Amino acid sequence: MKFTVESANTMAVPAPKLFSGRVLVAVFGLACLPIGILWDVSHHSTIGRDTFWTPAHIVIQLGGIIPAMMFSWIAFKTTFFGTTEERNCSVRFWGFYAPIGVWVTIWGSLAMVTSAPFDDWWHNTYGLDVKIVSPPHAILGTGMLAVSMGILLYVFSTQNQAATAVQKQRGLVCAIAVGIMITLWGDFSTEFTWPNRQHGAYFYRVLCTPFPLMLALAARAARIRGAATIAALTYLGIYVFMILALPLFPAHPKLSPIYMPVDHMVPPAFPLLLFVPAVVFDLIEYRAGKFAKKPWWLDWLQAIVLGGLFLVIMYAVQWHFSAFLLSDAADNRFFARNGHWPYFANPGDWKNQFWTGDVDPVTTGRLLRAALVAMVSTRLGLWAGNYLLRLKR
Repeated sequence: MKFTVESANTMAVPAPKLFSGRVLVAVFGLACLPIGILWDVSHHSTIGRDTFWTPAHIVIQLGGIIPAMMFSWIAFKTTFFGTTEERNCSVRFWGFYAPIGVWVTIWGSLAMVTSAPFDDWWHNTYGLDVKIVSPPHAILGTGMLAVSMGILLYVFSTQNQAATAVQKQRGLVCAIAVGIMITLWGDFSTEFTWPNRQHGAYFYRVLCTPFPLMLALAARAARIRGAATIAALTYLGIYVFMILALPLFPAHPKLSPIYMPVDHMVPPAFPLLLFVPAVVFDLIEYRAGKFAKKPWWLDWLQAIVLGGLFLVIMYAVQWHFSAFLLSDAADNRFFARNGHWPYFANPGDWKNQFWTGDVDPVTTGRLLRAALVAMVSTRLGLWAGNYLLRLKR
């Protein structure tokens, strides 16, 4: 049966899918990374290291394995059964075709899997609970960073290829993915962002390094209003969920010395209030988007303004909020003032005091250097956002 031009034009066109199953699986794998790290830190703080095959370690490895397996199938399918259009939206590597994010993720997953037996040997050789910074952990962290970057590349490329009718939904997934990566950066910087360190200058330099970049990237590249705020709230939500969920599981230390009687999984410290500057990032990005044709200097001006505002807002917010977190008012399940300390922490008043105010005071000069770091970080985020906004491969 042949259709005439008129009848063919009147045929129903399938509605585009709001969410891609592949994208959701990739984002789920990405979420396993920071959640697994928080769980693993809790395991070390509550029980100590007893074996490599803990649920937290498995969740971390699944964060790399699940996306890598799915992406390997995408590469195989695109190479041998893909259409010309699918191959045109791919990058050729060793004769195989796949989006660039696929290759970055697979490489990162291989690094993560390689680190697992290395880490097990390292602990068995040098001690069950040695320092966080070690060669196997460096390989693992590099692999996790590559996996997260690859998944970001993939989800943003699918957003840009999607039909206009579903780009807002795809943009929501992209903003959530950025929020999960912010959570991962929050995990990596835990040792430098304790509430007890938030009256020291070094805390603000650390704060201004990764977080403005990620907020600027979300605000620029995700095709949905309020993307930076959604990303910051995703980070906050994951941490609050872990703070409330982990203490529900009973556990006891297995290594000595034991200075604190712990009888449940230890939660993380309360996260940073990044959603406050994120709102400002979104508002300024929305106003900048009103330009029909952006002048070349606009991104530089945005970077200066947003970087400076990020530091000013976070200084005003975290300075006072950290004082609240060390007060008796925060001694509850939600804010977990005393609940996040590990079993090997010595009792004492130092837990509710600021540690670095005397040796690393906040001065005008140090804040200006932190502001400069925030401006550079924001500019890199806008540059990366411009790239992701155009990415279709």
